[in-house]
Amino acid sequence: MSMARQAEPAVTPPPAPGPKQGDGRTVRRPPALRLLARPEVGVFLGAVAVVVFFLFAAPPVRDGSAMANILYQSSVIGIMALPVALLMIGGEFDLSAGVAVVTSALTASMLSYQLTLNVWMGVIVALAVSLGIGAFNGWMLVRTGLPSFLVTLGTFLILQGVNLAVTKLVTGNVATDSISDMDGFDQAKALFASGFDVAGVQVKITVVWWLVFAALATWVLLRTKYGNWIFAVGGSKDSARAVGVPVTFTKISLFMLVGFGAWFVGMHNLFSFNTVQSGEGVGQELIYIAAAVIGGCLLTGGYGSAIGPVFGAFMFGMVQQGIVYAGWNPDWFKAFLGVMLLGAVLINLWVQRTATRR
Repeated sequence: MSMARQAEPAVTPPPAPGPKQGDGRTVRRPPALRLLARPEVGVFLGAVAVVVFFLFAAPPVRDGSAMANILYQSSVIGIMALPVALLMIGGEFDLSAGVAVVTSALTASMLSYQLTLNVWMGVIVALAVSLGIGAFNGWMLVRTGLPSFLVTLGTFLILQGVNLAVTKLVTGNVATDSISDMDGFDQAKALFASGFDVAGVQVKITVVWWLVFAALATWVLLRTKYGNWIFAVGGSKDSARAVGVPVTFTKISLFMLVGFGAWFVGMHNLFSFNTVQSGEGVGQELIYIAAAVIGGCLLTGGYGSAIGPVFGAFMFGMVQQGIVYAGWNPDWFKAFLGVMLLGAVLINLWVQRTATRR
């Protein structure tokens, strides 16, 4: 008798792979649209256009020394534009940033000269004063709930008056005395205002500091918890507070970062020129804010990057020096800046709409 063989169950082969089905919410956007979503794309294209334009309109720009000068002018703006941009991403802006630079330089200069101290003592006290101004702005903001426009406008007027009045009272003049022969000056100048040769071209140390600060700010924004806090408080401080973000600390610390930037640029100005004019700095705050806006930061907060303001500051430096190298009337500089600002806002608006289009 033959044994019945048990039938084996049939194995159904898996279906052939095919295109995945998905709704509009899960469809992956093309790489070009994802690239356009980056806030610095618009200003990068604008910077390229400005460079190409002045390479043809102003042939001296092609020289290495001219480009080094352009980078220097860009770096002095860019070092301050970085913390201003972070503050704008956090939903605020600072109108006192320009005169705060002069306040820092005046503090270091007059304290060192009048008390015959090593200049490093003036530098340290100036840092404390600058951080204190930033902390005051932030504290007033979170304590009163007033818009940062009003708080920092008040600080701007206070500092402008104090800079002039105290300088005249202490020195009898509108400028400070030279500190170039005081102890510690050479060492401080090496840190804040020195230069070095690259292929026979003199490059200012501020260019290096500018790039270092930009890399650090980018890392903070994209890789740290503090960077997430900045975006969160800029988007909605109430929502950020609801999920545990320390809104008060974040706001105050961002204003203090602006104070640090004002201190650094103030020290550069002091050790570059040995003396400080007390009436300077007015209007520079608008340059810093404009560089951040051109770099893709929104006035409403919650959006932006640290790389964008680098290109924004570079555009400022290129236009400022390019006009001179082209032999044009430098009075046109502000007009160019206005055109750049409006153009950047329109480009950023177009980029955002294109990036979010389905």
